[in-house]
Amino acid sequence: MSATIQKQKELFGHPVGLYVLFFTEMWERFSYYGMRAILVLYLVAQTTDENGGLGWTNGEALALYGWYTMLVYVASIPGGWIADKFLGQKKSVLYGGILLVAGHSILAVEQMWAFYTGLGLIIAGVGMLKPNISTMVGGLYKQGDIRRDKGFTIFYIGINLGAFLSSLIVGYVGEVHGWHYGFGLAGIGMALGLIQYLAGQKHLKHVGNYSGNSENEEEKAAMKRPLTKIEKDRVIVLFISFLLVIVFWGAFEQAGGLMNIYASEKTDRMLMGWEVPASWFQSLNAMFIIFLGTTVAAYWAHRKLKGKVSTSLFKMIVGLIIMGTGFFFMTAAAGQYETNGASAMYWLVLAYLFHTVGELCISPVALSYITKLAPLKYASLMMGVYFAMTGFGNKLAGLLGEASESLGEYTIFTGIAVFCVAFGLLVMVFRKKLEHLTHGAEDNEREMLETEGYEVADKDIN
Repeated sequence: MSATIQKQKELFGHPVGLYVLFFTEMWERFSYYGMRAILVLYLVAQTTDENGGLGWTNGEALALYGWYTMLVYVASIPGGWIADKFLGQKKSVLYGGILLVAGHSILAVEQMWAFYTGLGLIIAGVGMLKPNISTMVGGLYKQGDIRRDKGFTIFYIGINLGAFLSSLIVGYVGEVHGWHYGFGLAGIGMALGLIQYLAGQKHLKHVGNYSGNSENEEEKAAMKRPLTKIEKDRVIVLFISFLLVIVFWGAFEQAGGLMNIYASEKTDRMLMGWEVPASWFQSLNAMFIIFLGTTVAAYWAHRKLKGKVSTSLFKMIVGLIIMGTGFFFMTAAAGQYETNGASAMYWLVLAYLFHTVGELCISPVALSYITKLAPLKYASLMMGVYFAMTGFGNKLAGLLGEASESLGEYTIFTGIAVFCVAFGLLVMVFRKKLEHLTHGAEDNEREMLETEGYEVADKDIN
């Protein structure tokens, strides 16, 4: 995150560098979510099947899924620390991309050593790339620029465009033609992302550089001095907001585990005589984000212009409550299964719709919030901590999925819904006190919107 942002070439009212990072992350998520869409299905597929897997039990598969998805994001802490201390974000993203290409490619080899080696390289690669590319997005905008939240939403659409395409393409190739072909296709996607990132470097010259080498005296001083009282207060708010993140992802990430298996085993997937692949349901979330992303961002910007409550913390709390409400549809699905022996697909569609709206209120907003509140010297590290919290949420999701084998899906889905709504309401009670500790980090956004000459598309949001 740079303290001084030079004039940048713009496209559709945003720096061109945003779209370079958009497509880099799109391909990275194509590779990650493509692999994620078939990982659990590959693990539980019987070795004797025509498209043979490893023959693990559901519990064993969900346990590995939980550990893997947790470590992928926990690795963002060392990834962010390395960027802050040694490399800067730009080089860290490059090295992360290289590790990811290697990891996904090795997964195409049908050997157990290749399977675990590939997972290890992917964990390291995401750890280097994920926190640093998000920090670079924030660095494209100066403090108080109201376009920052919308920029993160555009960036987030890139994430989910990759996820949407991968669930359909990699999911289909993996389920129909062979799991390892699917893994290999994910590697090709990441290679395209890396090539695109290298080609767009001219638009990223002033963002993501190592601050220790900065020619700006203010930046150099910020890297050496202790944190101020204001900076410490803001860090406290960030850590409390991360509790929302853990709860959110602990519930949301049932998508790749328990809800994925539920779609495969307990959902009537026949549509006009054709069976919809279970992995395709993973694309619903991404599809909804592509169609609803800018609408949700525009809604919150409109609220801000009207002077209504639209702080980042408020959005995140609302997002958790909406997402939690979506699990009541899965409760209905589980009840229908117990009665009829199968549940309708529309319950999954409705659940993913609510999960998506909740995600749009919390995830891109949280990324932007961190770049507003994090001290310069710990910008990437704090982003890494955020992704680590999503990792712990993923691990929690795996534990809840395992618990469903003894408690049943009905109990798990209902419990998740009730807890998310109740926790969101509890944090809402303390929202104003927490926002006081941000020391006005978001106070001048409306004024900047009215005084800066931004594109009409960014100003006239109705």
